Amino acid sequence: MGETDFLVFPNIDPVIVSLGPLSVRWYGMMYLLGFVAAYLLAKKRLPNSPWNRDQLSDLLFWGFVGVIIGGRLGYVFFYQFGLFLQDPLYLFYIHTGGMSFHGGLLGVIAAMFWQARRLNASFLQVADFIAPLVPIGLGAGRIGNFLNAELWGRTTDVPWAIIFPGAGPKPRHPSQLYEFALEGVLLFIILWLYSARPRPTGAVGGLFLMGYGAFRFIVEFYREPDAHIGLYQVGLSQGQLLCIPMILGGLGLMVYAYKKNGVITTPANTTVKS
Repeated sequence: MGETDFLVFPNIDPVIVSLGPLSVRWYGMMYLLGFVAAYLLAKKRLPNSPWNRDQLSDLLFWGFVGVIIGGRLGYVFFYQFGLFLQDPLYLFYIHTGGMSFHGGLLGVIAAMFWQARRLNASFLQVADFIAPLVPIGLGAGRIGNFLNAELWGRTTDVPWAIIFPGAGPKPRHPSQLYEFALEGVLLFIILWLYSARPRPTGAVGGLFLMGYGAFRFIVEFYREPDAHIGLYQVGLSQGQLLCIPMILGGLGLMVYAYKKNGVITTPANTTVKS
């Protein structure tokens, strides 16, 4: 197949609309849509939970803050530490792009620990409530990556390969869409169905860590590694190395949840003694 036989990414303006000095970008809009969708799904789970609507709003708001702050810190320290050493203000150049899921996860974990204390709940209860909501935001974020024509995949000749602007003339895997399908759609379905029945406290959160880590690990084989990092000698990318602790931690959490098995988490995250 010649290069002209492949799909060519359309010229999509990353800015939806500009209002004076302010610009509404597709990536930011996807984050907003993901947050709104998570809030609506959380409201659906709220009636039988031990929290009221105001407490839910606080929980999700600070979780969103954790995503933004942790995501930026993670990107800078995991992927661009050299730039940070050259110019510490790079940390605040959010307009240039750059967010890390693994950093965002750490930010959310910190926010959940804090909110769990305020809600007089255990961290694992909060984690089990939040986990099924996260893939919606992940999926929306990957659509944002695709619309921005960023984080493209490795070169390939599969029929659905796309020639991305800024990625050279060779067709590539649309790895953003792979991540949308696995980390967004499929992971959401798995977690939503799994959490629909009573589970040991911590099991839902553990399944999220395992599921995301495994799906991201797989997609990284098709995603172009960061140019300034490349692949490590073991043949794995930075993203894959960061996923290994997630998979192991999720597996350990599920084993702990089922072995302890003293408190069962209901679909709405209330608890009853087994």
